[in-house]
Amino acid sequence: MRVWLWVPLAAFVLLFSVFAVSLYRPDDRTHPSKLIGKPMPSFSLPPAAEGRPGFTSGDFRSGPRLVNVFASWCVPCATEAPLLGELARQGVVIDGIAIRDRPQDLAGFLTRNGNPFRAIGDDPASQVQISLGSSGVPETFVVDATGTIRYQHIGPIEPTDVGIILAKLSAAR
Repeated sequence: MRVWLWVPLAAFVLLFSVFAVSLYRPDDRTHPSKLIGKPMPSFSLPPAAEGRPGFTSGDFRSGPRLVNVFASWCVPCATEAPLLGELARQGVVIDGIAIRDRPQDLAGFLTRNGNPFRAIGDDPASQVQISLGSSGVPETFVVDATGTIRYQHIGPIEPTDVGIILAKLSAAR
């Protein structure tokens, strides 16, 4: 009969262990775009920064490129900026979509962190970002010459991600 006294404690320990393991190894929390393998949504964005044009979904016909969704108020966007600059120096075409940003804040961000973008479109209400299935900033898409989304990178680009992104760009040619 004394064994039954320990059953509640054993059940609690078992339940606690299940929760602890779940917290230690959470499920994959990424939500890739359902548009991978599909054409970019149709859009036309006005310029967001002085000296750089805006762009449209029709601009993708000139070859594969990265489309980086970012904002001046995004700290991880600033941490990935040096890698975007390095990719641009290697000849990668990068277009930016600045979301919910003010021109003076964006200008300051580009002055501090560099400007690797061929074009920067202004998306003040995040309409294009939402139509891309983007869940936050920064996010980067590989888009081929037909305007088809080939890859989505969620979060800031880290040094370990550069090889994968370059391989996806090469495959998009």
